[in-house]
Amino acid sequence: MAKKEANLPEIPAIKGAEGHHPSAEERRWERETLEPALRKNPEQPVGAATGVNRDEAGNARFTTISGMPVQRLYTEADLPKDWTANQAAYLGMPGEPPYTRGIHPTGYRGRLWTMRQFSGFASPEETNLRYKYLLAGGAGGLSVAFDLPTLMGCDSDDPQSEGEVGKCGVAIDSIDDMETLFAGIPLESTTVSMTINSPAAVLWAMYLVVAERQGADWARVSGTLQNDILKEYIAQKEYLYPPAPSMRLVVDTLEFGARRTPKFNPISISGYHIREAGSTALQELAFTLYDGVEYVEWALRRGLTVDDFAPRLSFFFNAHNDFFEEIAKYRAARRIWYRVMTERFGAQQPRSQWMRFHTQTAGVSLTAQQPKNNIARVAIQALAAVLGGTQSLHTDSFDEALALPTEDAARIALRTQQILAYESGVANVIDPLGGSYFVEKLTLEMEQGAFAYFGRLDAMGGMVKAIEAGYPQKEIAEASYAYQRAVEAGEKIIVGVNRYTINDPAPEILYIDESVREAQAKKLKKLRAERSGEAARKALDALRRAAATEPQGTRDGVSAANTMPFLLDCVRARATLGEICAAFRDVFGGWEEA
Repeated sequence: MAKKEANLPEIPAIKGAEGHHPSAEERRWERETLEPALRKNPEQPVGAATGVNRDEAGNARFTTISGMPVQRLYTEADLPKDWTANQAAYLGMPGEPPYTRGIHPTGYRGRLWTMRQFSGFASPEETNLRYKYLLAGGAGGLSVAFDLPTLMGCDSDDPQSEGEVGKCGVAIDSIDDMETLFAGIPLESTTVSMTINSPAAVLWAMYLVVAERQGADWARVSGTLQNDILKEYIAQKEYLYPPAPSMRLVVDTLEFGARRTPKFNPISISGYHIREAGSTALQELAFTLYDGVEYVEWALRRGLTVDDFAPRLSFFFNAHNDFFEEIAKYRAARRIWYRVMTERFGAQQPRSQWMRFHTQTAGVSLTAQQPKNNIARVAIQALAAVLGGTQSLHTDSFDEALALPTEDAARIALRTQQILAYESGVANVIDPLGGSYFVEKLTLEMEQGAFAYFGRLDAMGGMVKAIEAGYPQKEIAEASYAYQRAVEAGEKIIVGVNRYTINDPAPEILYIDESVREAQAKKLKKLRAERSGEAARKALDALRRAAATEPQGTRDGVSAANTMPFLLDCVRARATLGEICAAFRDVFGGWEEA
């Protein structure tokens, strides 16, 4: 399944990559002011005392958290020669191509980012209460965390689910559970994000049926389905089927969403988990955007028109600790995606060219040691996301390195966003760091580095082929290993872990016991006794036939074998999550990473 040759223009040369050419004024400053200061007080990067973070000549070496070299000073000499003359091409204005400065002309003055809180634990009943608590506390949207059995397409009473039900999210086994999860929460007026991937189409079908039962118009229901199977193979490893049929299911949701749910994002292309697996910021950026390229390619092969589905593509990024590197990453992402959608895919609608993204602060950066330090980390990461122009934001709770968040910790996380929005003044100005020599240089380096990865991935035949060859997995593993070595050598400092340590008692945590599994198993037994077993069997058989058929022709505006209508029938017949995923497995088989 070879990819067409990329039709991307050359990236403008970055002067800093060719060598810094200081002005006469900068040379004077170095000679008269800097050199005497260095003789008196030599620069001391983290780890210098142990010999790390110095080059072979013994000079101090400073880097971002991802290992990118950082100069002591940035000036106009670090930007391309045509920077001043061509700022429209590099920066543009807010709301105009190439969207470096944001996709909205008024930034956050017209509308603040959506303040989401990621939550889900134990039973649907308990999580429903937490959702109502968060909404009453000012959360603007919900983000659903599912437990591991749900993520892996297993019912709670499956032997493989033992010990995991309700532990890292909410257990959802059937339409009954989904209806309980959103009881009293109007889905037509509440934006909901669902972090689910391999069984994403199944959970989305349940969600749409709940909305249907509430009397909601699907055309007015808004939210986001993560549904990013490529990053599962790359990083998170929660996949069920081989890559090709899994991609088919994603395209089914893209096609169905374009025709039936115009305000719902049927995919959130996620770099978050790539970064959590140990990638650098550049790898997160490059692999995430190229995953987006892959999804567009597959949708076009289905026969969809790019402007029919591209406006509903959304992205999901990590916000890590290196403040300026993260801001540059988000700014570069918008510019790269604009170029890809216009120059590679010929998208005409502005909304097809926009990079819209959600951000979550870095769970991997949270420490179990001195966990209240995490409040400061989350605040810094959230500020970077806002200055980078995110459309929605989730802030982690300080206790998440230990367990699921307590109510108190979740409230502090939400209040962090509210303080940024209403007290800090950062929402008053669009792209306030635009024009900074440092930020613009980092943005250009991110763009250049991402397109270099694009070239390598194109040469492999696309992301699916690269995954099958293990390429992105190897790149991330090597980056993760290098970072851990830097931490252990003292080159990178984690406060409270390898510097400034104390014996800090653990805070009170939320504990989920095995009673959740017992309760879910009872509900499943009752469901199977009450439903029409014949109706469920017929719906599952029809789903198998659709899955075994190549999508072609049309029915109700989508391909005749698009699995979404068949999934909706299974859900209405009260087939369980495990039964539906097993039906797909009967057709697609499983997959093991080489």
